Amino acid sequence: MNQTTNHILMIRPVDFKFNEQTAGNNKFQIASTETNVQTEALKEFDAFVDLLRKNNVDVTVVDDTLQPETPDSIFPNNWVSFHEDGSVYLYPMFSENRRLERRKEILDGLKENFEVNHVSDLSFYEQQHAFLEGTGSMVLDRTNKIAYACLSVRTDEEVLNNFCMLTGYEPVAFQAVDGSNFPIYHTNVMMCIGDRFAVICLDSISDPEEKLNVTISLKGSGKEIVEISLEQMNKFAGNMLQVTNAENESLLVMSEQAFLSLTAEQIAALEQYSRIIYAPLYTIEKNGGGSARCMLAEIHLPVKQ
Repeated sequence: MNQTTNHILMIRPVDFKFNEQTAGNNKFQIASTETNVQTEALKEFDAFVDLLRKNNVDVTVVDDTLQPETPDSIFPNNWVSFHEDGSVYLYPMFSENRRLERRKEILDGLKENFEVNHVSDLSFYEQQHAFLEGTGSMVLDRTNKIAYACLSVRTDEEVLNNFCMLTGYEPVAFQAVDGSNFPIYHTNVMMCIGDRFAVICLDSISDPEEKLNVTISLKGSGKEIVEISLEQMNKFAGNMLQVTNAENESLLVMSEQAFLSLTAEQIAALEQYSRIIYAPLYTIEKNGGGSARCMLAEIHLPVKQ
C-alpha cells in the first residue's frame, strides 16, 4: 500500500470566495475586502497546477461550474477520496453549499483513465448532522492503515469509526485546539503524514494522554516526527502533502506561506525525505481557510492499462 501517488485531482474555481457557511468553525478563514478574489485565486490555482506539472506530477484538472454555487469547490479532498483497491468514498459535509460539490460527472470522467470498482457514499450522515470531511477530517497513513482525526463539528467519531470499519483502518481520534482554545476544524491543518515522517503541531493536542497516544502511534509506525508550532500551523505549515512524480521522486508540496514559516532545521529534516516545492496561495488561504494540501485530491485508483 503506497502512501503517495503521482495522480492528483484538482478543481479549477469559477466563483471562489469567502464562504459564510464555513466561517463559523474555520478560524483560518478571513473575510477579504478585495473585490477580485476569484481572479486572484484563479491565478494562484493555475500557477500551482503549472508548478506541479513542471515537476512531473500528473494533474487532472476539472473546471467547476457556476451553478450550483460552490465557493469552496477548490478543496475537493473533503468530499471524495480514492483508494488503491479501486474504491471511492463520498463524505458527509457540514455546509449545505459544500454538499453540492459532489459531482457524479467528475467520477465518471476519472473512469476513462482509472479503475473504479466501488463507490461508498457516506453522505446519508448529513441527515443526522454528523460529518466527516474526507482527507481534511482524516489524515491517512495509507501504508499502516491508520486514520488520524481531530474531532470537531466537521469530524464526527461515529462516522470516522464507520469509515474505518469499511476500509480496515484503525482510528486514532483526539481533540486539537488552536492558540485561543478553539477546536481545529480539520486534522490536515495540524498534521501531515509522509511515508517515513510526520509533520504535526503537538502543541494543539492539550490532553497529555491523547498527545502521547498520537506520538506512540506515529513513532510505532516508523515516522520521524517533525514538530511545528501553533504559529506555524496558523501559516498552514501542517497543510502539506507528499506526492511522487513520474520519475518516482518524492516531493513535498506546500504553500509559500507554509514554507517561509519553517525553520532551517525543519527544512533540513523534511529534505531528507522529499524535495520541497511550494506555490503562493495567499488569496486562497485567506478567503478559503485551506491551503495546498486541501486543493489536492490524491487519486490512488489503479490506472487503466
